[in-house]
Amino acid sequence: MNVKNIIKERDGFTGKWGFILACIGSAVGMGNIWRFPIMVSLWGGMDFLIPYFLCVILIGSTGVVEEFALGRATGAGPIGAFGTCTKIKTGNRRIGELIGFIPIIGSLSLAIGYTVVMGWIFKYTFMSFSGKISAMGQDMEIIGGTFDKVAIDNPVWIFVAVVISFIIMSMGVSKGIEKANKIMMPILFFLFVGLGVYIATLPGAIEGYKYIFTLNISKLSNPMLWIFAFGQAFFSLSVAGHGSVIYGSYLPKTEDIPKSAFNVAFFDTLAALLAAFVIIPAMAVGGAPLENGGPGLMFVWLVNVLNGMPAGRIVSIIFFVCVLFAGISSIINLYEAPVAMLQDNLSLNRVLSTGIILIIGCIVAILIQKITGEWMDFVSIYICPLGAFLAGTMFFWVAGKEFINDAVNLGRKNGKPVGNYFFTLGKYVYVPLCIVALVAGAILGGIG
Repeated sequence: MNVKNIIKERDGFTGKWGFILACIGSAVGMGNIWRFPIMVSLWGGMDFLIPYFLCVILIGSTGVVEEFALGRATGAGPIGAFGTCTKIKTGNRRIGELIGFIPIIGSLSLAIGYTVVMGWIFKYTFMSFSGKISAMGQDMEIIGGTFDKVAIDNPVWIFVAVVISFIIMSMGVSKGIEKANKIMMPILFFLFVGLGVYIATLPGAIEGYKYIFTLNISKLSNPMLWIFAFGQAFFSLSVAGHGSVIYGSYLPKTEDIPKSAFNVAFFDTLAALLAAFVIIPAMAVGGAPLENGGPGLMFVWLVNVLNGMPAGRIVSIIFFVCVLFAGISSIINLYEAPVAMLQDNLSLNRVLSTGIILIIGCIVAILIQKITGEWMDFVSIYICPLGAFLAGTMFFWVAGKEFINDAVNLGRKNGKPVGNYFFTLGKYVYVPLCIVALVAGAILGGIG
């Protein structure tokens, strides 16, 4: 089937870097900031980084390319894209469309959990500017108690997070999402580099860098290391059958998808490394245990460390602004798939679709504040890997090789088609590994 005849005209990204920055924004989230440094610390610096880099290359060159190409080829989100795949195979769209609801549910569920987290981030960004964070000093009872209260009773800042997301998303893809990421992502990288340079000048930071670059080759034989490295890369690159598919649907047919996927994987990894180069040396400076991961790292232990640094208030402001930008870019990507679903399937306009989805998100987010951890664990362990598996299966196993070649090679700048390695790796390695991510996550209580 000729991909050029499938693509629909729709709102989309106006340029290559607008798309790339939006995709980087969707990938650069809390996983890069509060989990990646933990994994580097727990598994031993380069011992973790080597398998992580290899997993990023594998997933970036298969799963990320696949989801972008699936969305661009069909001009639709998961429902329309899956429906197109089953129509090619069986002549029936309906079964694919029904399966396509699963990634949509996953996207909305993850967005709701992120909305709670964004409420925390907005609150702490405000507190860093007002001086309330620095006023807590290094009293862990006050710092921990403050976060405990914010985590379970924060409706005002959840509402603020939803309103900001609504303003950006209601403007559309090119005028809202693309422009916002063109501003936020360069600033995020610039500020993170500045933080890294400053922290490098502090006494004790060198111990953090030494740890990052430590290599014990014998550890590479541990299969659990590879499982967690794969899990971190898998979730960091946001392959879940929803966000990357819908962003791909906004791509012009002239875009070189494999090249764009490479850029997204590269800059996402760079952001994770920058976070590690900021947080691990900072924790070394403050003598804090990095093993305390998740929200406790960012809102408790890191606050303690920042408050003990020279110019800690300024550093705190810069850090939470970075986290804020990373969070906003991720949350608008997660909400985009269900918003686009209403537009595509119910023919609602952009503003109304955005309003409906974000009102649902706001209400549910407020209701689940006390169980946010359990909510996020369930979605990330079960629904996200399942969504990635379904998207990979539809593309590599259902749509057929002719569709795949057309979808991936459309827009190639050098005229050289993607080799057979892509089809083989995607079908026989990446798709089965999505099942591994699902099963391992269920057994181990999460791997990413």
